[in-house]
Amino acid sequence: MVKVDIVRSLQRKEGLLFGEAEKIINDLIDIMKERLESGEEILISGFGKFGLRDKNPRPGRDPKSNRGYEISARRVVTFSPSKVWRNELNGKDSP
Repeated sequence: MVKVDIVRSLQRKEGLLFGEAEKIINDLIDIMKERLESGEEILISGFGKFGLRDKNPRPGRDPKSNRGYEISARRVVTFSPSKVWRNELNGKDSP
């Protein structure tokens, strides 16, 4: 599934024009990116939590040439599914 598929699904489900649905999705993505970049976590009840994590530099190795190099420090987005959704996926009753 790609972004246009999400837009079309929202368009059909809510009876919106394609441009309206696209604007909603783009606005949602922009808000999430802004909040994550500012250091906030995003918690969507029943779905999961998005966060941003800093990774330290670490040694790496090129498997082809066997040469070592340093993998630079970077920030990565993390996602943890909610317990409710994880239980639904695994066919268990929610707590």
